[in-house]
Amino acid sequence: MSEQKQANLIDRYRRRFLGGLTAAAAVTLAPGLILREVQAKPDDQPISDKVRWGMLIDTNKLSDGGDGMIAACKKEHGWGNDPHSSPEQQSQWVRKVTFKDKLTKHETSLPVMCQHCDTAPCVDVCPTGASFKRDDGIVLVDKHICIGCRYCMMACPYKARSFVHEHLENQKPQSPRGIGTVESCNMCVHRVDKGEQSACIEAAPQAAVFGDLNDPESAISKALAKYGAQQIRADLGLNTGVRYWGI
Repeated sequence: MSEQKQANLIDRYRRRFLGGLTAAAAVTLAPGLILREVQAKPDDQPISDKVRWGMLIDTNKLSDGGDGMIAACKKEHGWGNDPHSSPEQQSQWVRKVTFKDKLTKHETSLPVMCQHCDTAPCVDVCPTGASFKRDDGIVLVDKHICIGCRYCMMACPYKARSFVHEHLENQKPQSPRGIGTVESCNMCVHRVDKGEQSACIEAAPQAAVFGDLNDPESAISKALAKYGAQQIRADLGLNTGVRYWGI
C-alpha cells in the first residue's frame, strides 16, 4: 500500500470519528433473561471463517460499569502497571467510558476494548501486515513484524490500542509484549483456542456472553435475534464483533 493511500485511509477514519461516541436508544430487556456461556473452539480444530467470535455486554447489569471486567483483563495479560512508564503512557487494553444522554441526563458506563471489526481500519492502514484479522474474526497484532508506526492507533475509531514506550518486566507467558510495539485486546485468544471463555466474560457472567455470531443456535445469536443490540459508532459500518445492550 502506498504512503499516500495509507494517509488517505487514516484521514478518512479520523474525520468520521470526530463526532465521538454516540449513544443509541436504550434497550428494554425481557425479565429473567440470562446470558449463558457457550464453549469456544476446541484446541484441536483449525480456525475457520465458518465461525465468528463475538461478545455481548449488558450495561444494565454491570453494577460497576465494567471495573471487574477491566481488572480481570489486567490480571490476565499484565498490562496497566508497567513500572517504567508514566501514568499517561500506561497501556490500556480496555477502558471504562461514561457518557450522558443530553436529553434525559442519564449516565451509562461501559467497558470499551478492541471491537474486533469485520472491516477493521487498523488492518487497512498497517504497512507490514502486523495488524490482521483471523478467519474467525479476532483482530490481532503480530509483535514480530510490528514496526511501531502507530498508523493503526490513529485509524482506530475506538482508541482501543496502546503503544509500549518502555521496557517491560514480569510479562505473562500467554501475552507476550514488547517495547516499540502496539497492543490491544485480543479477546483472550489463548483461551479461545483452548475452548475457554475470555477473562472479562468470566468476570461478569451475569452481564456478558461470548459466542459464535455465525451460529444461529448459539446463545449470543439467539439473544441478538430476539432483542437486538447496539454497536458503538454503528454509522461507521465496521460490523463490530462486540455488541452492547443499554447504550
